[in-house]
Amino acid sequence: MNIVVCIKRCAATSAAIKVAADGKSIDPTGVEFELNPYDEFAVEQALLTREAAGGGEVTVVTLGSPDSVKELRDCLARGVDKAVLLKHTGDTDAFSTATMLATWLAEQKPDVVFMGKQAVDRDNSQVPQRVATILGYGCISEVKKLEFREGTFTAERDIEGGREVVECRVPAVISTNKGLNEPRYANLKGIMAAKKKPLAELDASPVAPALVVAAMQPPPSRPAGRVLGEGAGAVPALIDALKNEIKIL
Repeated sequence: MNIVVCIKRCAATSAAIKVAADGKSIDPTGVEFELNPYDEFAVEQALLTREAAGGGEVTVVTLGSPDSVKELRDCLARGVDKAVLLKHTGDTDAFSTATMLATWLAEQKPDVVFMGKQAVDRDNSQVPQRVATILGYGCISEVKKLEFREGTFTAERDIEGGREVVECRVPAVISTNKGLNEPRYANLKGIMAAKKKPLAELDASPVAPALVVAAMQPPPSRPAGRVLGEGAGAVPALIDALKNEIKIL
């Protein structure tokens, strides 16, 4: 089985984000970057799928700057067979990212493409569906349980008020959600083996984004709290504030 996992390098969720001097991007100074957390489930599921099939090849690919090699090496150390960096340093959005990834994927003809359901930096949750549409593949999003059979698979995902069970044929794009599996981490043996695994660096076919960030700014500071009174006597003032100031009553 030919399996591909698309990953993204994101700022750590614990990082303190500041707007850069251009007012349109984040300042990377002092920011730690890591593998997008939802992509960890995608990588793990790709490895589990290969193991269940009794063979095959897992390739991990990312679109971005040469700094993304660190995250690719991390995936190789976890057990992925090979990695590809599609080099691109310009602005991107969901449209351009999906188009550039799909252009490369079309040449690989994978049976399954795994992706995290969204990246934690922009939270668009669009790339898996866009890639599937461009490729003409089936697409199941936010999967929390997965079972493959010959040429088909059954997937489960949470929906409002219940759980949906769907069947789909391969080739397909599957986006993974938290709870699908327990991601493994690289051990010393895997880290050493990763140094000998192939990592190709290719120039992506550039595509202009359809969405351009005009400005970026932090949210307004939270106003200071104030004491409205003490005991039962403060209740009328509290109700008035909730109704006329905050407007939640």
